[in-house]
Amino acid sequence: MEQKYKTAPLRCWNKAKDIRMNIYQEIAEAKEKGKLLIGGGAESLIAIPSGFEHAMLVGEPYGAAIAYVYRENPELYMQIVEAAEHAGYPRDLCAYMRDYLGSLLLNKYIFGGPFPHLDFCLQAGFCDTHSKWYQIVSEIEKIPYFSLDLVPFDWEIAGESEKTKQLKRDYIVSQIHEAIEWMEKTSGRTFDDEKFIQGVMNECDSTSVWAKICIANRAIPAPLDEKTILSLYVLAVIGRPRQDVADFYKECLAEVEERVANEIAACPYETARIITDSQPPWFALDFFRLFESYGVVSVGAHYSFALSGGWEYDPVEKTWNAARTPRERGIEIKTRDDAAKVLADWWLSTGTVCRGVRHSGAGKIQRIMDMVDKWHVDGVVLHLNRGCEGTSMGQMEIMQALQKRGTPVMTFEGNHADPREYDEQRTFARIQSFMETMDLKQIYEFKKEK
Repeated sequence: MEQKYKTAPLRCWNKAKDIRMNIYQEIAEAKEKGKLLIGGGAESLIAIPSGFEHAMLVGEPYGAAIAYVYRENPELYMQIVEAAEHAGYPRDLCAYMRDYLGSLLLNKYIFGGPFPHLDFCLQAGFCDTHSKWYQIVSEIEKIPYFSLDLVPFDWEIAGESEKTKQLKRDYIVSQIHEAIEWMEKTSGRTFDDEKFIQGVMNECDSTSVWAKICIANRAIPAPLDEKTILSLYVLAVIGRPRQDVADFYKECLAEVEERVANEIAACPYETARIITDSQPPWFALDFFRLFESYGVVSVGAHYSFALSGGWEYDPVEKTWNAARTPRERGIEIKTRDDAAKVLADWWLSTGTVCRGVRHSGAGKIQRIMDMVDKWHVDGVVLHLNRGCEGTSMGQMEIMQALQKRGTPVMTFEGNHADPREYDEQRTFARIQSFMETMDLKQIYEFKKEK
């Protein structure tokens, strides 16, 4: 008989949903309330516009929301994605981008009403497609566009010199100042340095605390499952410089630590633990529940841990801990330049998704191995994601490295935001076969969520 753990819903769950919907409502109402409305990517320095009264439509989570619509309204989803394809954007591009462009071209905001038309776009050269994404938006909308050239640090295993790191810091700081001056000139509005400083501090707080939440999930039983994590991490993706998001994560951490202390589990059975890689198919998250029917809990992913988390490398232990915030390190932020330096260093030093996209190889393998060890992982599931060339980079090398160390690995093909490239029956069959190879029996009957 399998051990059954206590479970309970998260008390902060509804607050997380409310914050997310409030952000999308603010986007819809920004223009009528006299705010700037800015478009840009999740991986960009979204704290930069904090010096203005503004709302920001962050593209990737918006694309994920469109993909999720397929579950309830497949006809609407097809209208959106086909609008992008009819305009000449092929299926081998970023699926988030295609969903976003289809919504723009149809003039349909997925949360109701017309697409909220932007004042300008502020983006970063993070991955190949995203560098062009907002250039296309600016051309369609006939609005100004500014792109930062963000060059990430190498993975720590590469031994990058301090001289090169400082050159990268200085390069990004200079671009932050240039972006602020450009936004002031473009908008005709004055930038508030105090608000910018607070936005940078909030970003550091949000991402550091999110890393602590992820670390708390090392506990057995895990207090959070990945399906829940995917609903929580998104707040930092769309709003990490916001005060309400920074405050929420502190509240969430306290509750998660309370769950750990009282052995309150995310799932009633935990006979094995897995992690995943790349974004999930947002329209088909039921596969997590199939794993759980075998007592297998997915405790996280490099993607969700890293895109929203601030991580600090420990060269002695060769592991990653929650990054210490400027406040925790005794760093004062008094001026615009101080804030720009902190923001540039924070993005470079604590972000690991950017390195997985630009510098994969041995560094990401080391990080995945670290997660396997520290989160007590029994197997790894790799989503061979046709919709994201960045996060799928180097996955076969990761698979080989895991197999070499004896960690069971399962792969499945799909697309995080295009259901036409995901075969659910085939994926479920692969999961069932994977469970057999791990000698795991189904504990209860799996039923798809409606």
